[in-house]
Amino acid sequence: MDRYARWNALLELLTESGRVTVEEASERLEVSQATIRRDFDQLAQQQMITRTRGGAVANGVSYDLPLRYKSAKHSAEKQRIGEAAARLVTPGTVVGLNGGTTITEVARALAVRPDLNAGGEGSQLTVVTNALNIANELLLRSRMKIVVAGGVVRPQSFEVVGPLGGALLKEVTLDIVLLGVDALDVELGAASHHEGEASMNSLMVARAKRVVVIADSSKLGGHAFARICPIAKVETLVTDSGAPAATIAAFREAGVDVITA
Repeated sequence: MDRYARWNALLELLTESGRVTVEEASERLEVSQATIRRDFDQLAQQQMITRTRGGAVANGVSYDLPLRYKSAKHSAEKQRIGEAAARLVTPGTVVGLNGGTTITEVARALAVRPDLNAGGEGSQLTVVTNALNIANELLLRSRMKIVVAGGVVRPQSFEVVGPLGGALLKEVTLDIVLLGVDALDVELGAASHHEGEASMNSLMVARAKRVVVIADSSKLGGHAFARICPIAKVETLVTDSGAPAATIAAFREAGVDVITA
């Protein structure tokens, strides 16, 4: 297990229990106590945890982990979801993408589709995003037109938030938005942990002809701090096969087309 994978696992443990000792973490991760102490010290230096005698306690930031520590979680499911979501995009359209690990997989799947990168008349895809890492993925690997919303960058997600980016989004029309969320519930709708990201995502939803939510099964039925949109705005949900049948049925009953990957 590499360092970032260990850090991700430690933060997950702290999110679950709020407090973990060096001995407990060493046993759970099957590494030495000296390694755990170094990991705790480095995470504390980044203000992601609070060091205690013999262990560590969680900070609030543990519930909104930086993107670079999330990449290993549900990675296989997210890759399948990304590929399935990318198949919903047709050449010559305008696509909205926000940020997050699952949307990163969507971007990677879009970048390798030959029909979206042919460069012929009317075939070029236009991508509008508020996430710097998504723009970077597509710029390096495709010939698409990339439009990036301006504003203040959140280091946790690489997403840009604030009124500057909102002003741009109000002036564009999206054929489809592929939206990563922190939670999706039939009653509560789509939501994000951060109010700034939720605001930008809400603008994307308002400017889109079609709204597709991209979420692995761990996000379904949960809740987060700031609502993005009600379930009535969501046309399609792309999730993984681990989603419970009853949960999928509830979304379909609410009028959402569910695709499982």
